[in-house]
Amino acid sequence: MTDLLDELVDAHGGLGRWNELQTVSAHLRQGGVVWELKEQEGLLDDVYITADLHEERASHYPFGATDRRSAFTPARVAIETMDGSVLEELDRPRESFSGHTLETPWTTLQLAYFAGTAMWTYLTQPFTFTLPGFETRELDPWQENDEEWRRLRVVWPNHLATHSSVQTVYVGDDGLIRREDYDVDIMAGSRGAHCFTHYTQVAGIALPTRHRIVPRAPDGRALPDPLLVSIDVGDITLT
Repeated sequence: MTDLLDELVDAHGGLGRWNELQTVSAHLRQGGVVWELKEQEGLLDDVYITADLHEERASHYPFGATDRRSAFTPARVAIETMDGSVLEELDRPRESFSGHTLETPWTTLQLAYFAGTAMWTYLTQPFTFTLPGFETRELDPWQENDEEWRRLRVVWPNHLATHSSVQTVYVGDDGLIRREDYDVDIMAGSRGAHCFTHYTQVAGIALPTRHRIVPRAPDGRALPDPLLVSIDVGDITLT
């Protein structure tokens, strides 16, 4: 690991504590223009998520109806009843985004895939960056108003799913993630700047509870609008 990655992991609670935990659950309130753009407005406005911490697996519920939930892994995504009966499913879901542009609508299964991989990424980083296959490298620092943020380039391994295989993480003086830049692979490389604020401590782990994703200019600046995605996280449990 790089020195910066060591500092990131320690500031967020430490790898030892993380490895003692197995699952996360949380309440999500979400908004932004992306859901309407993808013709999936309202499905994720007020939902719960449960996810494994050490295996890429997540579920959102209710998902479209009060008796339905999603089931996400990198190899398969499904919509199920709450007792586990499969209503629809899709193997190799990543392939279904081939040829998509920013404006291409999503099916509910594609929404389930995007939501699953995105939230698993957000809820498990930076600890996932220590796993075999990840590549990390510290970049030159970034000046943000009166602060200087250190930056870490992160390349994900192919066997894990994430919305963007290459990410740039911005780190404040306290070692916590301030921002993350990525080009969304399954949305024609659309540039995003993801801002993390309002950290809380849960079971010894530091987690941001306010996520705001906006466009990113070619020079790297986060643009004020439109608000692409908003995520407010509450009722977090780590066990």
